[in-house]
Amino acid sequence: MRPMPFLAVLAAPLALAACAVPQPTGPSVMALPGQGKSFAQFQQDDMACRQYASYQSGGGAAAQNATNNAVGTTVAGTALGAAAGAAIGSFSGAAGAGAAIGGVTGLLAGGAIASNGAAYSAGTLQQRYDVGYTQCMYAHGDTVQSAPPPAYAYPSYGYPAYPPGYYYGGGWGAAW
Repeated sequence: MRPMPFLAVLAAPLALAACAVPQPTGPSVMALPGQGKSFAQFQQDDMACRQYASYQSGGGAAAQNATNNAVGTTVAGTALGAAAGAAIGSFSGAAGAGAAIGGVTGLLAGGAIASNGAAYSAGTLQQRYDVGYTQCMYAHGDTVQSAPPPAYAYPSYGYPAYPPGYYYGGGWGAAW
């Protein structure tokens, strides 16, 4: 078995699976019953607000559109990679091998780009869901607390935080 077709067969489902955008299944905020509300009333409010939030965030249609965009990005990456590989391979007389190598490379690169976009879309859908849910719960007289910060925050890349005027104001002291 040649390694390149095997890699393509293995990489295609993995790249496309990373593109799936799930629909929010519930809020990521904690809601509590309002003052003087029974638990049964709170449960009714919660169910009504979950439906409202799902409608406000776009529901399954928004998640499906985001998934379709991610799959399209993966397919476009594969096609561009195959075309570039064929063009480069034609110079050496191996357009077929170049197309195969370029296609697999484009599949992996397009899948990586698409999975990043899918993660962003999933976060945006969840945020829209949470905003709709919070608005609805407050309107029903319940209270909502925001979700705790994530256990791991991505490091920020860039310049360290210096006080205002540091770069243009002469640095830390008068010696600058």
